[in-house]
Amino acid sequence: MEIIGRKTLVLGAGKSGIASAKFLAERGAVVALHDKKPIENWSDEARSLKNEKVGLLDGQIPSWLLDQIDLVVISPGIPTNTIPARYVDRKDGEVIGEVELAYRFLKGRIVEITGSNGKTTTTTLIGEILKNAGIETQVGGNIGTPLLSLTEKATDATWTVAELSSFQLETIREFRPNVAVCTNVTPNHMDRYDFFSDYAAAKHRLFMNQTAEDVAILNADDETTAAWASGLRAHVVLFSVRKELDEGLFLRGRELVCRANGKEKILTTRDRMTLRGIHNIQNVLASLAAGLACGASPDSMRETVRNFKAVEHRLEFVADVRGVKFYNDSKATSVDATLKALEALSEDDGEIILILG
Repeated sequence: MEIIGRKTLVLGAGKSGIASAKFLAERGAVVALHDKKPIENWSDEARSLKNEKVGLLDGQIPSWLLDQIDLVVISPGIPTNTIPARYVDRKDGEVIGEVELAYRFLKGRIVEITGSNGKTTTTTLIGEILKNAGIETQVGGNIGTPLLSLTEKATDATWTVAELSSFQLETIREFRPNVAVCTNVTPNHMDRYDFFSDYAAAKHRLFMNQTAEDVAILNADDETTAAWASGLRAHVVLFSVRKELDEGLFLRGRELVCRANGKEKILTTRDRMTLRGIHNIQNVLASLAAGLACGASPDSMRETVRNFKAVEHRLEFVADVRGVKFYNDSKATSVDATLKALEALSEDDGEIILILG
């Protein structure tokens, strides 16, 4: 991708926009960073980009500037139908997101995880599985570190494990993960999408550039993701907590089993896990499938799963005060996620008190 001298508009002065503007300016692009908020309300990091010859813009973008722009890099929180993006797109400019920009410079291989629930736990666990298997690994994306920030350290031997939201997937073009995981798709972000099908279609974009050399890992218990299996070019691996699969990973009693080519292997058991709840069994099965696809050994993965604790704010044990256990599940920002947390806690005897909001 040619960057030198390219006139670029970066929309959104958050983490993603800052990373994009800095990356492009360092490589010789002419960059303007825009946010609707007044510049005095931007972060110190965003305002400091002025020292790196990035133009800072707030409020309305003048049409004369849009006439000069041939590349727009749009942050995930900004809808793709925003006027500057549509304007540049219609005059044959390129409109991409930070993830697509990073992909064009990222060495090595990629594991990408999306889903309505469980994607952060799954992303973190896959990262630990690969690292503990002795595989050169870095973790980022929607989990906190912009993908662009990982391009400098990546080598041909690196596996980059990244969480992606539906917003980020809206702006991919050539992006192709070697291993792609979708944990589930349930109604979410319906203030952004007109219909649930639009939201699901954004998630489905994760698989659109995969080939037969790649692996797609899907939840067989989720009606939406299960329906995708027959239409993908990638090799599909299914996982389930409700039924035994002829091929794939599944829960049988207390055992987490992998069945492939007529053979099966018990990878671990629920008794060897610290994570709670059937939803976390799904997350672990997806993570184990990704680990196998990347070459991690079953013995190494078993040990990693045994030692893996809940990610912060996700059914995270906080304290036991006079026999009352407190759990922090503040990342359960949808009805479905809250129900799964309550189901997980209901496995214990005793009353559950929900502090909601």
